[in-house]
Amino acid sequence: MEQRSSDRYRVAVIGAGPSGLYAAAALLASGEPIDVDVIDRLPAPYGLVRYGVAPDHVKMKSVIRVLRKPFEPAHVEFLGGVPIGEGGFPLDALREHVHAVVHATGSSVDRALGVPGEDLAGSLGSGAFVSWYCGHPDHVDLDPPLDHPGVAVVGAGNVALDVARVLARTADEMAETDVPGPVLDALRSSAVRDVHVLVRRGPQHVRFTPAELRQIGDLAHADVLVHDDGLLAAGVDAPEDRRQRQNLDMLTEWTANAATRAPRRVHLRFLRTPVEVLGTGTGGRVSGIVVERNAIDADGRVRGTGETEVLDVGLVVRAIGYAAEPIPGLPFDAATGTVPNAAGRVVRDGTPVPGAYVTGWIKRGPTGVIGTNKGDAQETVQAVLEDLPGLPAPARPEPAALRAALAEHGVRPVDWTAWLRLDAEEVRRGGLRGAERVKVARMAEMLESALGSPVGGAPTPG
Repeated sequence: MEQRSSDRYRVAVIGAGPSGLYAAAALLASGEPIDVDVIDRLPAPYGLVRYGVAPDHVKMKSVIRVLRKPFEPAHVEFLGGVPIGEGGFPLDALREHVHAVVHATGSSVDRALGVPGEDLAGSLGSGAFVSWYCGHPDHVDLDPPLDHPGVAVVGAGNVALDVARVLARTADEMAETDVPGPVLDALRSSAVRDVHVLVRRGPQHVRFTPAELRQIGDLAHADVLVHDDGLLAAGVDAPEDRRQRQNLDMLTEWTANAATRAPRRVHLRFLRTPVEVLGTGTGGRVSGIVVERNAIDADGRVRGTGETEVLDVGLVVRAIGYAAEPIPGLPFDAATGTVPNAAGRVVRDGTPVPGAYVTGWIKRGPTGVIGTNKGDAQETVQAVLEDLPGLPAPARPEPAALRAALAEHGVRPVDWTAWLRLDAEEVRRGGLRGAERVKVARMAEMLESALGSPVGGAPTPG
C-alpha cells in the first residue's frame, strides 16, 4: 500500500456496513484529497449484508462485490475489531486524528410487542435470531429452542419471511449456505414442523417484496397454507401499489393449497394479533401464544374482534422492527430512534455539531433496502465535502498516529490484509462442506484467523 499523506483531509467512518461503505466510496469518488478510515467493532466488514441478509439469499449477498471496492485504493483503510465509545476507544480521542467523523452504526435493538409473557425463555427478537443463524459473534450462544413442533413469527415484513423460510428449509439445503457449523447442527436436530407467521392486517395490505414472498412458495420441502378467514375467496379490491397486487395474486393462488406429506408447513395467518405469550411455570419457557382475530371495518381500519385462539408453539420470534441506541456524545431523538441531523449534519439544539455526521438507519430510521443507503450516504458526503475546508485540523493527523493511539488503549485492529486471512479461512471451511464459505462466528476464532496466534504463529485451522 502506498504511503498515505499527512497533509490530506482525514475522515473516519464508524460502521463497515452498506451505509458506511457507500459513504467511504462517495468520499473517494469526490476527487478531493481525503484519506478514510473505516472503523468497525467487529473484525469483519459488510455489516447487515453479512449479519442480516439470510444465508440462502446468495444473490443479495453479491452486493459485497460493490461494497469492497473502497478498500482497493490506497486512501481507504479498514480498522476492524475497534469499538468506539463506551468501553472502547473514546470518540474524543478519535477526533484528535480526523477532520470529520461519519457515524453509520444502524439500528440494532428489537422492538417489543408489549404483551404479557414476551420476556419468557423462547421469546426472541428477530435481530437476535437472525444474528444467530448469520453467525454474529454477539449471538453465538443464543441457543434458540427448536425442540417443539410449533414456532410463531410475528411480523409482516421481509425479515419475518426470512425467519420462516430458514426454519422451514431442510438442514441439507442450509448446508449449502454459509451458516456456521453449530447453527447447522441445531437446524439438523430441529423438531420444528409448523411455522406460523402472524400478520395483523389483511393479505391486501402486506408489504413483503414479491420476490421474498415467492421464495416461500418455492420451498421444496414445505407446504404454504394461507389462513385469512375467507377474505380472499370473498374478493378484495386490488391495491394501487403494483407490488401489493403481485403479493395478492400469489396469496390468492395459495388459498387453494392443501397440506401434503411435506415435512414442514408455513402458515400465513392474516388478521391475527398476539395478545399474550404463554409459559410453563414461574420463570419458565414459551408454551403457546394467544392470538386475537381482527376484522377490517368500513373505514379500512383493523380492529380486534375479541375472539382468541391459542397456538401451540415453543418459540416466538418477533419481527416488528428495530430501534437504535444513543451514541455517547451525540444528541438522540428517542421518538424517532435517530440522531437529529440536517442532510446528515448532526444537529444539537438547532446548531450543527462541527465535524459530526450520520448516515444510514441512525440518520433516517430503520427503513429502506440496501440500495437506499447509497443515495443517503451521498447526501451526507456532500455535506462533509462542503464543510471540510472550514473544519479545524486534527491535533494528530499523521497516518501512524491513530494506530499508535489504538495500541495505547490495548486495541490491535484487524486491517484489510488481516480480514482477507479470515475471509480465506471461511472459504476453506466452506470447501470442506461443499459451500461457498462457512462463517467463523466466535470472536476469539475470528481474531485468531485474522491476526494469528497470540505468539505470532499461523492462524489455527477450524
